[in-house]
Amino acid sequence: MFPFRRPAELGSSCHVYFWSGPSSLWSCRRMSSHHEDPAAEQTSPGDDPSVSSTCEADSAVITVTIGATVPTGFEHTAAEEIKEKIGADARISKDRGRIYFPITTDKLFQVHLLRSVDNLFVVVDEYDRYQFKESKEEMLMELQQLASKLPWKNALKVWELNRTLKKKKGHRKGGNAARAKPSGETGDVAAADAEQQAPPLETPPAEADAKTESAPDSEEAAAEAKLTKFRVTCNRAGDKHSFSSNEAARDFGGAVQEFFQWKADMTKFDIEVLLNIHNEEVVIGIALTEESLHRRNISHFGPTTLRSTLCYGMLRLCKPQVSDVILDPMCGTGAIPLEGAIEFNSSFYVAGDNNDMAVNRTVNNICHIQKRRAGKGSTPGLPIDTVQWDICNLPIKTSSVDIIITDMPFGKRMGSRKKNWDLYPSCLREMARVCRPGSGKAVLLTQDKKCFAKAISRMGGLWRKVLTVWVNVGGLHAGVYLLKRTSATFGQTPEDVHEPRGAADTQLEDRNDKELS
Repeated sequence: MFPFRRPAELGSSCHVYFWSGPSSLWSCRRMSSHHEDPAAEQTSPGDDPSVSSTCEADSAVITVTIGATVPTGFEHTAAEEIKEKIGADARISKDRGRIYFPITTDKLFQVHLLRSVDNLFVVVDEYDRYQFKESKEEMLMELQQLASKLPWKNALKVWELNRTLKKKKGHRKGGNAARAKPSGETGDVAAADAEQQAPPLETPPAEADAKTESAPDSEEAAAEAKLTKFRVTCNRAGDKHSFSSNEAARDFGGAVQEFFQWKADMTKFDIEVLLNIHNEEVVIGIALTEESLHRRNISHFGPTTLRSTLCYGMLRLCKPQVSDVILDPMCGTGAIPLEGAIEFNSSFYVAGDNNDMAVNRTVNNICHIQKRRAGKGSTPGLPIDTVQWDICNLPIKTSSVDIIITDMPFGKRMGSRKKNWDLYPSCLREMARVCRPGSGKAVLLTQDKKCFAKAISRMGGLWRKVLTVWVNVGGLHAGVYLLKRTSATFGQTPEDVHEPRGAADTQLEDRNDKELS
């Protein structure tokens, strides 16, 4: 299971299961680091067996760096939200789709309330220009030695703290749902350092083996349940590395296992250690989310459900104001209007689709959110209404809508490229009719860029393109277009001229299809 999709030529992402037996390959991992790095000695779990008591320092406020994955193209949007809501200045990574920002542990709960981030992790250490060895063997040995030199202490404190904050969070994607943990199921964060992870490790491995052989099955299962379980996920991008993601995760993870004496488990893990390598940039972190935060709103999924984090980025582009009427004429599962009704609830949202199944999914998703809000004691109502209609003939008064925001069919899983040549001009004209001249805006997502550009050029000046944000949607390179409705009066421009498509248009479309496939 790969949490990040990467083009094959750039790199890959992998999880690796590590064997728990001793290995001569790992025997040198702690030799030099314990003398060179006093911090490493402090974080070794076997150094202090008295781990049941909580240190006063654990409750002290510390500053750490949080990393977040965000929809590619909306890194600046996420940085703006972090500045507004947390007051921290975010740094955008060279690796697209990632940002980093400092935070004090007393504000950790606010991080989980951000609407623009998919996954969160606390940074253990980072290297901006890591000097990779040309030899694979030397490089892998260096990764093994790195594990015992890293400053794990603060990151593990944040991991434990996060676990207490998110103990009622949903299960972890990838099979971790079966994990029954009294402290919770979400991406766990902790106020415990490596020594506080030691309770399961108070007994040396040799003694533990002897006891396991003589103990009953129930005792063996209980002892196993107490062990801290982990996995390493390596996300690598770049073509100048002498090693693969599998090899990096295997050797680095083996060293982590020996250093902490944790148990490796691919699915029912407590801690997920992240090894992110992007060209010369290396970041080691511990995951704080068990599943992506973009799944927050949708319970009834469709074939092309849009991520809630991407919906939030699109909504911020159009800057909804109080009492704005916002329309999603091709709502699908209702992801965009739902995100808007929750986060920008001073506006009113109208969601519609020509497909009855899509409308039903939207209604079910709205009901799900309302029940959830009612269960938490919040006001259950949402400023949103749902209608089934024809996108090219909307039952809406002319010039009555402030903002139109929608995910248009790409012509891949929904519709077809051929149909888009008729659909795009027709729906853009109808959107221009209902949108307020001079002040109205539209934010439209599509991957069929050529067809969209041609349709805009045939609108007779009703729409003006303001901004394009290039995003990755399910591995497809798509554009989010911010359009401004001009002051031109609908019906008094040559927007209804349908010019026939020539052979050149058809050939160019076919060529673009081949390039994208």
